Amino acid sequence: PCVVLGARSSIFLPFSTLGLVIVDEEHEGSYKQFDPAPRYNARDCAIVLAGMHGARTLLGSATPSVETYYKARSGRYGLVSITERYAGVKLPEIDVVDMLREREKGAVQGTVSGRLAGAVREALKNGHQAILFHNRRGFAPVVVCRQCAYVPKCPYCDVSMTYHRSTNDMVCHYCGTRMPLPDVCPNCHEPAITTFGYGTERVEEAAETCFENARVLRMDLDSTRNKDGYENIITEFSEGKAQILVGTQMVTKGLDFGGVSVVGVLNADQAINLPDFRSAERAFNMLEQVAGRAGRRGDSSGLVVVQTSQPQHPVISFLLGHDYEGFFQHELEERRRYNYPPFTRVIDIYLKHRNREALSHMAGAYGSRLRQLFGNRVFGPEEPFVSRIQNFYIRKIMLKVELDASMSKLKNILRQTHESFMSDPSMRQLVVSYDVDPV
Repeated sequence: PCVVLGARSSIFLPFSTLGLVIVDEEHEGSYKQFDPAPRYNARDCAIVLAGMHGARTLLGSATPSVETYYKARSGRYGLVSITERYAGVKLPEIDVVDMLREREKGAVQGTVSGRLAGAVREALKNGHQAILFHNRRGFAPVVVCRQCAYVPKCPYCDVSMTYHRSTNDMVCHYCGTRMPLPDVCPNCHEPAITTFGYGTERVEEAAETCFENARVLRMDLDSTRNKDGYENIITEFSEGKAQILVGTQMVTKGLDFGGVSVVGVLNADQAINLPDFRSAERAFNMLEQVAGRAGRRGDSSGLVVVQTSQPQHPVISFLLGHDYEGFFQHELEERRRYNYPPFTRVIDIYLKHRNREALSHMAGAYGSRLRQLFGNRVFGPEEPFVSRIQNFYIRKIMLKVELDASMSKLKNILRQTHESFMSDPSMRQLVVSYDVDPV
């Protein structure tokens, strides 16, 4: 007998007597490999793998993906629910802070509201710990000139550079390009360069100022690059050598800290307002998961302070009652209304080219050809949220397909369309990729 613990690629090991596959936190988008090919979802592949071996599959999550829970509720999967926390510990209380009103009252210090600061101080006074969650690394997401409003952008990607104080340079989080922070503005040549916004580095600095007697640790991609960085941070915080942990979504991943009684979500709007049909699902899952870090022992009552300027948003409303079932029903109705999964299957087609005008022409022609074949199932082409990465301009076409459609016929049609387009010499520099069931 053998137990294998592995990441998504472990499903490709040469199993011979496989009996059970457990996919923990099955809702996680990191199970999907997008780049490079092959583009696969390890959760779905695990189900296929288990079927090949006659094995069972167990998908585990406190916040299942909408598609998985829909299949469980409709009888395609078995469903087992755990309705209480380990040892009967109560779920943490959710306190929503309207940041617009807090700023009007002058009760915000940096990015921390007065209510969150008070809750953290009370926790520290009682010998407990706190987690501050902010899903943006670096010191400041925007560098700007106060004189002419110039914003340095990555020369290869259509994004602004993020300032990292630890290295005193600006970094592109898409291609990794680094540039020194200029002393004077490259546009107006005035010494008016400043930083705007908050990343985890700046939140860490603000926490050290706001809570003077507390030791603060930071957990993000930058602080865990070293070999033992991740383990050292967890060990120190678990042993009580630090009182406050600042982190990105890394701190939501199933960590069990018994001393944490307060969790602060500094900017819930960041997750809610992403331009994607799954943004509400991802936001609810992330916020509910980070809320689960608070009050995990019976000797400390948990409190989660959620800072938002949209307190009436449905995601926040369902989060208040830890109401996954209510959120699922609301989200399912939205998906049904606009014909999204689990009621259809989605294929995103990405077209990339180094010439913007040429790409617009090619993407338009490709979209027109697909419309001749699939009609109103085709949407786009359109520019994605980030329209250029590593000097490749990007366009996206979305294809919605009925669940009862033949996938083999669909694949053949897409392959024939692809081959006919790529046979044109003018299309040789066009890069086309297909993302089936994007997450």
